[in-house]
Amino acid sequence: MATTKKTTKVQTPVDERETFVSLQKTFAETEQSTQEKLKVLYELQAADIAIDDLVHQRGELPAEVAILEEELEGMKTKSERIGQMIEGYGQTIDAANKQIVELDAEIEKYRAQLENISNSREFDSINKELENQGLLRAIAEKNIREAREAIEDRKMDRERLADRILIREEDLKAKKEELASIVESTAKEEKALQAKRDACAAKIDERTLSAYERIRGNAHNHLAVVTLFPKNEDGTYGDACGGCFHTITPQRIIDIASGRKLVICEHCGRIIVNPDI
Repeated sequence: MATTKKTTKVQTPVDERETFVSLQKTFAETEQSTQEKLKVLYELQAADIAIDDLVHQRGELPAEVAILEEELEGMKTKSERIGQMIEGYGQTIDAANKQIVELDAEIEKYRAQLENISNSREFDSINKELENQGLLRAIAEKNIREAREAIEDRKMDRERLADRILIREEDLKAKKEELASIVESTAKEEKALQAKRDACAAKIDERTLSAYERIRGNAHNHLAVVTLFPKNEDGTYGDACGGCFHTITPQRIIDIASGRKLVICEHCGRIIVNPDI
């Protein structure tokens, strides 16, 4: 009695560089009919378009919020750096004051030695030391003055920066409230659309979904699935791709109308479907 060996189909991993020929092959090999898959893709695209429209209602607000947040972060970082600079100048003043105390002690010591000198050479040597200590003391005092002036300048800079931060925080608060209001008004609709999108995506195999996302990502208008163009008043469609508007051959128009074949535009790579399916 002959036995039949059961073969197992090996599922190859999705390669984003794969050609549309392999995508067409995948369409032909899956259990789901081409017509059903095209219908799901069309519904998926419709959900994505609706979600895009809701996101579009937010206008430039998300970008403006992001820019303000980045600007605020930069200003706060700058304010912290100014604080660190002020702290550094304070340390310079402390070190200089400590140096002055030590120098004063040295100066007093040398002055006391002047009262007990035994010759002119020793007198000149002590005077030279006193002169050096005096110069070092003057330099320390100069460093203190400059550090104090720098502290005052940096404090003024930080105050001006603090005023700008307050203004930007108010701007950011207003933008966020405006954005939140828009998001809240469309949240229910967006949730329903996202659920519809997820349901459609779950019905499509991984390779087809990957191709759809890739086409959508590359298209300037984010349309991966289109119909023929234009749509006439009597409900019929023209003979051009609805994505790039290049003319489609009669045979391909027949294939699109039948809904039994995956038709991809030779010019823009979009999937063309018959919406009546």
